[in-house]
Order: sequence, then C-alpha cells, then structure tokens
Amino acid sequence: MSQDSATTTPTPPPPSTADDSMLYTSHSKNKEEDPKEETLEPEVPEPKEHAAEESEQPHQVIPETVALEKDSSLLVISEPEELNHTAEDDSEKPHIVTLETEPTPKLMLEQRNKYTDVSDWTEPELPDAAVLEAAASVPEEKQPKPHSSEVATPPSHTTSSVESRSLAEMMNREEAEAEEKQKIPRSLGSFKEETNKISDLSEPELNALHELRNLLQESSQDSYKSFIWGVPLLKDERSDVVLLKFLRARDFKPQEAYTMLNKTLQWRLEFNIEELLDENLGDDLDKVVFMQGHDKENHPVCYNVYGEFQNKDLYQKTFSDEEKRERFLRWRIQFLEKSIRNLDFVPGGVSTICQVNDLKNSPGPGKTELRLATKQALHLLQDNYPEFVSKQIFINVPWWYLAFYKIISPFMTQRSKSKLVFAGPSRSAETLFKYISPEHVPVQYGGLSVDNCDCNSDFTHDDIATVITVKPSTKQTVEIIIYEKCTIVWEIRVVGWEVSYGAEFVPENQEGYTVIIQKPRKMAAKDEPVVSQSFKVGEVGKILLTVDNPTSTKKMLIYRFKVKPLQCE
Repeated sequence: MSQDSATTTPTPPPPSTADDSMLYTSHSKNKEEDPKEETLEPEVPEPKEHAAEESEQPHQVIPETVALEKDSSLLVISEPEELNHTAEDDSEKPHIVTLETEPTPKLMLEQRNKYTDVSDWTEPELPDAAVLEAAASVPEEKQPKPHSSEVATPPSHTTSSVESRSLAEMMNREEAEAEEKQKIPRSLGSFKEETNKISDLSEPELNALHELRNLLQESSQDSYKSFIWGVPLLKDERSDVVLLKFLRARDFKPQEAYTMLNKTLQWRLEFNIEELLDENLGDDLDKVVFMQGHDKENHPVCYNVYGEFQNKDLYQKTFSDEEKRERFLRWRIQFLEKSIRNLDFVPGGVSTICQVNDLKNSPGPGKTELRLATKQALHLLQDNYPEFVSKQIFINVPWWYLAFYKIISPFMTQRSKSKLVFAGPSRSAETLFKYISPEHVPVQYGGLSVDNCDCNSDFTHDDIATVITVKPSTKQTVEIIIYEKCTIVWEIRVVGWEVSYGAEFVPENQEGYTVIIQKPRKMAAKDEPVVSQSFKVGEVGKILLTVDNPTSTKKMLIYRFKVKPLQCE
C-alpha cells in the first residue's frame, strides 16, 4: 500500500505524504499549547550602545520604477527555504558578548534553561487504539537523530579549553534530555521531489516504465481510450507522468503498478467521477478545505482547517449518519478531482500539491463518526490517488498530536516522513514562509493573501513582499526612497503585532518639512492584521516605516509597496 498516496490522513490526518484525505483531528483544549521547533542558544544581553546603533540602521529600499536602474542590492528578500529546522539561520543567532568576568558553566546553563524550559508542559493525552486503524503498515527506516549543537574550542590545551569542552558536553546533554522529554520531531530529513522527466530516469526505472506501457497495450484496446484526471493514457508525454505515479507507489514494480492502475480505472467508473465533477454538493465545507496560492516551487497549496468542525451544527450536518458521510466523501473526492485538473502533468512541470494542515482547535480522535469517515476516505484516496503531495506542513500543532505521531511513525517509510514539517502556534507563520512566500500565505496564517476579494485591488500574488526579522527590544526602520512625484501605496504587517508602528515622509531638501503619515501607535494582536496606506509625493524624499519591538521575542515584519504615477489633472 502506497505511503505517499493522495491522502493518507488518519484521524486527524496522519503525518504522511498523502495528499488530501480529510482532516480528522484533535482533542479540543481550552488552553492552546505551543510546541517549540528548536532549542535556543544561551543569550547574553548586548551593550546598550550596540543595540542603539542597530536600531538606527534603516532598511533601505528603492521604488520599483527605478529598482533596475539603481543598486538592486538595496532590496531585501526573504530568506531561502530551509528543509532542516534544527537551527536558526546565522542572521537570527543571538549575539554572544564577552564580559569582563567570564561566566561559569553553571551560570550559562541557568541562562540557557531560562529559554528552554516549557512552563506549561503537560503530558500528552494518548489517542485511543481505534485511531490507529488508518495507519499505514509499511516498516519504517530509523529516523535520524537531530544533530546537537557543537561548541568550538581553541586548539591550545589550556584550562579554558578544558572548561569549554566540559561546558559543551553539559549543554549537549541538557539539550538531549530536553528533546527526549518533549518528544518534538524537530528534523525529519530533507525531501527532494522525484523527477518526472524521462531523460532523468535511471535505467531500471526506464525499463519499468516501458514494461508498464507494454502491459497496458497488451491488455486491451480500451487502454487507448481511457482517461484519468483528464489525461489520456498511452497517448502523449503526460501519460508517462501519470504512469510514473503508479510505478513510484509500487516501488517501480510494473506488474503491481499495472494492477493498481486497473483497479483505479474500475473504481472511477463505479464512482462516476466524470458525472461527479458537475454535481452540486453545496458550499458548507468551503472553509474546511480550500486552495489558495502557490508555494515557492509553484505547487498549488491546499489548506485543511480542522477547527471548523468544532461547529456542532456543521459536524452533525456532515457526519451524523451514513448518508451524510457518503455525501461528504463525494464532496471531498470532487474537490480533489477539480484541484488535480489544474495540474499540468507535463514532464518537468507541476503534478503535485503542497498541503497545509491547521490543527488549531481540531476535534479529537474520540469522535466516532469522524473516525468512520476518515477510515473510508483514507482507503479510497490511498489506493486511487498516488503520489500527489509534495510537502505536508502541520501548523498550530498541539502536544497530543506529537504523541500520536510517535505511535504511527513506525509504520511509515523514511521517504514519507521526510515530507513532513511540524510547527507549534508561535512558529507557524515563520515555518510557512520557508516554503510559501508571504504574498501567497492567507492573512489568517500571517501572510498578505486575501483570496476572492476586491478590497485589496492594489496588490496581487505577483507583487513580491519582503520579510524582516525584528529582534527583541529593537527598532526597525524601512526606507523607501522616492525619486519622482508619484503616489506610493504600501501594506505592512507584523505577525502577532504587539509593537508600535509609525510612518512619515522626509523630503530630501533639508529646508522642507517632515510629514507625519501615521503617528506611532501601539498595534495589538486583535487589530487589523494588515495595514494598507498610500501617500501622494510632491517632491524627492523618502518614506520611513518604523516598527518598535519592545517585547522579549523576535517579530516578523512583512511589507510591500508599489509606485503609481500621478494622474494628469
């Protein structure tokens, strides 16, 4: 049975590469718990004068109309994708300042524990045994252990080097103990999606593809007339992309892939897939599962929002009896079929989907009706939609889900686990931005994307946003330099806010007057997530956007702007 089929999601969707099985989830809790993805290094406060210098360093940007003529290095872009989350990038590592008195190893460990202790930790509640019915039964390769951080020691054999090595051992031992206690799968390895170009296949893979083609040709003339996901079999290069999905689902064993494909074609006839595409099944579940934007590799992104089933009326309307569960299943298959029809299936193109699973307030696995619907959907999608997920990203992950993952992980292949990414509530937006640019991430998840809405006509997915990390207790200023009379529009947000934001225009002429566009004001988390503003510029100068972060946590600032010519009067 394929581990990477289009929806291998138990109750809630198990962390498998499966594509779109319906979301079946967690014990609802009154208090949201926040698993951390990584352990912070010890941090010593910086001297005040150093922090002041940093806060005065503006982040300069030039308008789009002159970006190509000026130094493009002034444009700050978001950090590249990282598949291994075991460490922060260099720009986010805390500064270590040498003090006059060398801190003792005990003192440094106390400072380290201040960041690593989880004050609200509770033992996760294990799901009942019935949840495991949906788990796949493929043996697992052992998961690689996360690399513990290393502390460099000077080559000289002095007393200080011995103390450094001792400190490193103590810190590594504490980190290992903390990981064992929290059971957080911080690093699941990297995954690179397999090629679907014929020229990139190995000789055994190419031979398996030829053999599968021959099996289809010899079986019946009907194979030439068969279509699957809108792609004709045995006709053009798109057919090979489809056949490769079934081959990979069966480890490139042609006979097994042929059997799986035949069963899928038969099921599609019995399920009346073509008629299902035009069936009106209502829009009650539009907020439960929806497609929005693309990831950085151009895969369409599917969002599964489990918390919507906390609505008792929606839950009863969807799962209360067998007829309603059957209707739900047809709706889920219809949604998946329509999403797949938007893939190109061209060699070298896009033929998989990135899936984001929001576990916030998700109902627990004790829901019998939900578990029955999950089990039914799981088997259908697992057997008939192989290899349709490029990445499975789980956000707002509660502690109980990590315990659930530990139970089912022995039944998953290393390849399947390498497609999985986990993030707790405080790291969800940051994790999404590693794979999906903020202009494609929905507003409710920390991005700038507002789908199907005319209220933000100034910006689209094509208008690139910039992400900046604002360190604790620092001020970040973004400069947008203006070289001509124009109207400039921008939007800005800080994930979680709890900062002060202000904007002003400063003319280049020193005798001119500074114009306050937005007085500095405290922005709370409950305020409007995205601030959109515009300013009519009548002279050369610069726009300054200032964010003051007084909190003890780093913040993610996102902004983008556009220069519009003045209308002729």
